[in-house]
Amino acid sequence: MKVEQIYTGCLAHAAYYLESKGEAAIFDPLREVGPYIERAKKDKAKIKYVFETHFHADFVSGHLDLKKKTGAEIVFGPTAKPGYEATVAEDGQVFKVGDYQVKVIHTPGHTMESTTYLLIDDKGEEHGIITGDTLFIGDVGRPDLAQHVISDLTEEKLAGHLFDSLRNKIMPLSDDLIVYPNHGAGSACGKMMSKETTDTLGHQKKVNYALRADMTKEEFIKELLTGLTTPPGYFPQNVLMNIKGYESLDEVIQRGETPMTPEAFEAAANETDAVMLDTRDAEDFAKGHVPNSINIALDGSFAMWVGEMIPDVKQQILLITYPEKEEEAITRLSRVGYDHTIGFLKGGFEAWKKKGKEYETIARLTSKELEKEYKSSEPLIIDVRKKSEFDSEHVIGAINVPLNEINSHLAQFPKDKPFILHCGSGYRSMIAASILQQRGWENFRDVSDGFDGILETEIERSEYICPTTLL
Repeated sequence: MKVEQIYTGCLAHAAYYLESKGEAAIFDPLREVGPYIERAKKDKAKIKYVFETHFHADFVSGHLDLKKKTGAEIVFGPTAKPGYEATVAEDGQVFKVGDYQVKVIHTPGHTMESTTYLLIDDKGEEHGIITGDTLFIGDVGRPDLAQHVISDLTEEKLAGHLFDSLRNKIMPLSDDLIVYPNHGAGSACGKMMSKETTDTLGHQKKVNYALRADMTKEEFIKELLTGLTTPPGYFPQNVLMNIKGYESLDEVIQRGETPMTPEAFEAAANETDAVMLDTRDAEDFAKGHVPNSINIALDGSFAMWVGEMIPDVKQQILLITYPEKEEEAITRLSRVGYDHTIGFLKGGFEAWKKKGKEYETIARLTSKELEKEYKSSEPLIIDVRKKSEFDSEHVIGAINVPLNEINSHLAQFPKDKPFILHCGSGYRSMIAASILQQRGWENFRDVSDGFDGILETEIERSEYICPTTLL
């Protein structure tokens, strides 16, 4: 059966391409639809359907642009109420893609409209299931997202629905089926996802904690809800965009690709409430950056951290990137609904510097340098990794302020004495450093190689404990 996973690591997202006899279908596409259109062209196929497993929270789907550009029919599962033309399928309904069949299996729980698609090949044999956020490899979808859009849908109610969906709809299926989930490790849509991105259903029945045959509904609900943290603030905003519709990505890119001289960029920053977002690597940002800009590097989980750190998807943004990286930054912002980039600094930071404009730096030190200080002066260390990472292992004496909670815990960062920031690799701590500097802190340094480097030193650490959640 010709089914292809199209995986995007920075979002831990998997879309799927299905093709038979010149007809194709796309499942859960990202916002930029060009790659899917090009993939179909390679097969000389027409995209007939765009199947959505649910209204996504962690990204804005490309279904509307795909429909506009290809004429494909958008399909949702039962109970979905999209604010645009789409087919709302019935449980058990079958769609034909060439000689293949796609059968709708309504599996509420992650959300009420959540749907699994059973793939049936040209011989009538069941091949696999595209599960969306109902079933991951090693985990299942968290049931606490929908209540941020519809308050009556409590996490306990949805967890109960998910238990029933798994037991009554998924687990009775053949062990030979391949499970094709919407996400892998790194996504905030589940708490213990595997790095593997496909598996057989039979193996998942053996190793996935949520599919234990002897588990009661009460045990399932308790175990599923344990270890969940507050979901990112942009999640409900993305859900509403996916339900109601959104602006074409072409228009978003055209608006964002407005080049600005250093003078025009400075004027725009002063005259608007735009966030100056520097997407260069942490090392280059530390050496020099536009005052009051924040750093979230493209070379990392860029979109997810923008979503965590900038509360409103309608926030205007002024970009500072490496030359020729503007469109990539605008596109990746749009994946999570940040459609309001209003321009970029032409020539990047180097153009700013050449004009003699003032700039700021951030002091860094290596883990080896920290080791010397730690032995002699016991400096205050603030660890901005997730609580689960900190609880698993941390520097003795360090305090934990997770990066996504920094804005509500600024009082924990002293202004009257120096401190040292670190994360896992130096990526997140530079985000924290840029935010603190923007807010007036000056008395800190950042560990350039993070906890990864600290592990190679003799700095005293807590005993390692295997984490029970990755959130």
